[in-house]
Amino acid sequence: MQTYLDFEKGLAELQGKAEELRAMARQDPGMETGTEADQLDHKADEMLRELYSELTPWQKCQVARHPNRPHAGDYIEALFSEYTPLAGDRNFADDSAVMGGLARLADRPVMVIGHEKGSDTKSRLERNFGMARPEGYRKAVRLMELADRFGLPLITLVDTPGAYPGKGAEERGQAEAIARSTDMCLRLHAPLISVVIGEGGSGGAVAFATANRVIMLEHAIYSVISPEGCASILWKNADKMREAAAALHLTAQDLLQLGVADTIVPEPLGGAHRDRAAAIASVGEAIEAALTSLGGLSPVQLRGQRRDKYIGMGAKRLG
Repeated sequence: MQTYLDFEKGLAELQGKAEELRAMARQDPGMETGTEADQLDHKADEMLRELYSELTPWQKCQVARHPNRPHAGDYIEALFSEYTPLAGDRNFADDSAVMGGLARLADRPVMVIGHEKGSDTKSRLERNFGMARPEGYRKAVRLMELADRFGLPLITLVDTPGAYPGKGAEERGQAEAIARSTDMCLRLHAPLISVVIGEGGSGGAVAFATANRVIMLEHAIYSVISPEGCASILWKNADKMREAAAALHLTAQDLLQLGVADTIVPEPLGGAHRDRAAAIASVGEAIEAALTSLGGLSPVQLRGQRRDKYIGMGAKRLG
């Protein structure tokens, strides 16, 4: 069943009426409702195309957070073979908000790590809605070190509102864990490709996305803080999130222009959640292209390119 966003109410009404007409026709084969239903479908397609041709930054936030959008586990299942999950930080516990392990991408051995939000109420609670605790980032560091030791390309799938800000996480060194994960990204001698598949929130995202190549889906977002959090700080009112979203320049298009993102992957019309298989396949192609582009660089060059990218960040400006 399709879940509609706030700005898609008109679309929901059109598609709902078309389905009602078809349901009536199934109950009474003598009714001729096919033409009218087809006309409504045509209007709905036009409305969908118009809506997604001019999304505001806040609407892109809503699309990036859509509950049916493919998550890290979906990408790993579809794109990677022989996936062997590795658990635990060898210090405190395993964090279900971060999944990762050894796998093959088009028969190439790789390490893959991603934030996982969960797909239903039970799994979302178990995964803490993709908000990692310190043990999640320490697990990621452990897997990064393993990849570096064996020269394996590292693929990270970013989809988090941010690192978990709870009391226990802070007591266990949340900031230090994020900093060490970010530092490990910079120290890698293996290729590092990061894909922002939904939300890229704050340091929780940067800890996985300090990469040679940062790929963003068309309607993904990446920012230092959520629009709601920014509005609460600047305006003392979380309802100002629309203004905050525009001010943050958090869309993939803004970030490509700023030099934060390197590639934008187009999504199916209406967002990745409307054609999950096509969206996942496009991401797979983008990852393989990025790995190919880095194939001629030595380990020292890979590390240097990554450092130069982040030292020089901010030189580009929005027009």
